Amino acid sequence: MELNLIQKISIWAIPVIFAITLHEAAHGYVAKFFGDKTAWMLGRVTMNPLKHIDPVGTILVPLSILLLSKVLGGGFILFGWAKPVPVNFGALRNPKNDMLWVAAAGPAANLLMAIFWALVIKLGLALGDNYTQPLALMGAAGIFINAVLMALNLLPLPPLDGGRIAVSLLPPRLAYQFEKIEPYGFYILLALMFIGWLGLILSPLLALIIVISGAVSGVGHTNLSALIQIITN
Repeated sequence: MELNLIQKISIWAIPVIFAITLHEAAHGYVAKFFGDKTAWMLGRVTMNPLKHIDPVGTILVPLSILLLSKVLGGGFILFGWAKPVPVNFGALRNPKNDMLWVAAAGPAANLLMAIFWALVIKLGLALGDNYTQPLALMGAAGIFINAVLMALNLLPLPPLDGGRIAVSLLPPRLAYQFEKIEPYGFYILLALMFIGWLGLILSPLLALIIVISGAVSGVGHTNLSALIQIITN
């Protein structure tokens, strides 16, 4: 089964938008819980995608990856980003410790969304007939994009969430030195991508999330992997 570009956009659009935007909203919500109301006062603690969409990161980059995958025949990891939620770590009640929970909120939201999309597949199977295929493919897209965002953001590389978590856990002196990597974090990420190491680093966690989602959805790991193969080629 081969999908055309319009079908791919239809399948990916909703999962990508919500995966990216709810990731950011989760950061703002947890920051408010621990004392920083910056995102709350700016209206960023919301499920409304319009508050979080970045024209480049949320629309142009994912769309470009879909176009490239269609023209060049797949092999690309779909990802993107929303407008970062502003967090004033100094306003947190215990900045160094609370930073961990604020940073972890985004990947945790992606895990919950992956499970949600697994349940969408389960719903499609229950409804049958005209609903099974579209809901299964959209659910697979939702699982995959959330798995990618979760795994990517958990890399211990500032300014990614994993880098913030590492800073929170390290002793103060080491944390200070580690934070100095942040200006170069994006370039390190690009380098890992171009030399082919990024996929290798992310693959164990991606595989684990797909196994869990396959079990939740009832389609199993093998069938879910087959669905993901269809939507990523």
